[in-house]
Amino acid sequence: MRGLMQDRPLTIPTLLSRVETNFGHKRVVTGDTVSTWSEVAPRVRRLARVLDHLEVPAGACVGTFAWNSQRHLELYLGIPASGRILHTINHRLFGEQVTFIVNDAADDVLFVDRTILPVVWPLVSSFRSVRYVVVMDDGGDFPLPDDPRVLDYEALLGRQSGEPLELAVADENAAASLCYTSGTTGNPKGVLYSHRSVVLHSLLLLGADVFALSERDVVAPIVPMFHVNAWGLPYAAMQCGADLVLPGPDTTPEQLVTLLSRHRVTFSAAVATVWRDLVPLLAGHDLSSLRHIACGGGAVDDALSRAYETTIGIPLTNAWGMTETSPVVTTARLGTHHAGLTPDERRLRLGTPGPAVPLTELRVVADDGALPPRDGSTPGELQVAGATIASAYFGADGGADSFTSDGWLRTGDVATIDRWGYLRIVDRTKDLVKSGGEWISSVELENAIMADPRVREAAVIGVADPRWGERPVACVVPAPGTHLTGDDVRAHLRGRVASWWIPERVELLDEIPKTATGKWSKHTLRQRLGARHAD
Repeated sequence: MRGLMQDRPLTIPTLLSRVETNFGHKRVVTGDTVSTWSEVAPRVRRLARVLDHLEVPAGACVGTFAWNSQRHLELYLGIPASGRILHTINHRLFGEQVTFIVNDAADDVLFVDRTILPVVWPLVSSFRSVRYVVVMDDGGDFPLPDDPRVLDYEALLGRQSGEPLELAVADENAAASLCYTSGTTGNPKGVLYSHRSVVLHSLLLLGADVFALSERDVVAPIVPMFHVNAWGLPYAAMQCGADLVLPGPDTTPEQLVTLLSRHRVTFSAAVATVWRDLVPLLAGHDLSSLRHIACGGGAVDDALSRAYETTIGIPLTNAWGMTETSPVVTTARLGTHHAGLTPDERRLRLGTPGPAVPLTELRVVADDGALPPRDGSTPGELQVAGATIASAYFGADGGADSFTSDGWLRTGDVATIDRWGYLRIVDRTKDLVKSGGEWISSVELENAIMADPRVREAAVIGVADPRWGERPVACVVPAPGTHLTGDDVRAHLRGRVASWWIPERVELLDEIPKTATGKWSKHTLRQRLGARHAD
């Protein structure tokens, strides 16, 4: 017997209808420009007419090279709500990777912010399927190419008239958006989200034990809209009617902290690199409105979290996920079993990934296929499953090796899970250092190094060693105005980690190289430092 409930598809047009009907007065801010949803929604419907006018086929991919802005938000809605696929592209990738991504997706039309056009236009001749490049003027001064394929966004919108276009997608399992991973080796892999997964993920973020977003919030996604849908935060803000504050093309630390203060932001999310850059500016701005600062992209080092807690009153809260997981799978929180923790212990707990969000599952699997005990100490390969988790990769690489025979995603992380379901990432499989037959966690070693206030950043890689097989190399960026040596780093580590974890080699750098999404590029470090002499 089937239940007697209405069969309404979970699709992105329902988000547009909800925010337009119930929250038309709420703000959409881009930099210094303030609009309302009552102004944005009609533009979304005109955008759908533009796609019809350009004869973009149903189900075709439409690429975007854009910052976090109102126009990009319009594309977030108008493209998938009209039956096409939103393909957000990270312009910070290498040119060869961008070309591969555009061609693998077979993008039909590209929408490009003018400030990003200098990166995109030299590659256009390598794009096999692109018919038009629609430029969105965000204040850039790059000369517009004299080419019939180049069109103006506002001019296209301005030519659309008539009754508001009704947008609907009948099948909730239809593809809605596409995002490629930013792997450091090999070609990026495409992750194709459905309307259903996008809607479900946005609902998950509203949960009290996730981000607890509500109509009272002012949400500022600093995480890029060109990568993993800005962690789903734009769609989540539409679900609950929160004000949405977007930085636009200016993402300097000064601009970001000013934006958070001026618009009384209550929730924001970014990778640790961004939060680290803001630390020197915190004391000069009123950030008392912030109630939750989400930090992803890697482990939260306690020194950074403590700096926020000391200066503005709240620590960073870790969240974990991947492009393949929409992305949020876990977020840190304090449970009833944490009632007796000291303030320092509470902060440390919030710096870990935390338990799985609803509708997702976690497990760790040993090398022999057994499931280790959930004791918080026995590691295994982390695998995830759920309604917001990819089942395969899109395009040229189906990635069969990344999925188990029973349908779980193999993350490539080594992790533990405790009796309450709390996750701890030990390391990426490829980043573990095996020295003398024993494993060294680069994550734990990095956190121990960064506990030294003289250290701004630290990344640990393994290099070949004739005696031990591998030894850790610590790549350390000293804090401004400090004097630091390799001996200082080693002295700091004594008593904090096992003696055999302490690296003989310490490289002092001006900066840790970053990936296109702001994570530390250990691949670059391995290439750069593999043949250098010890400190």
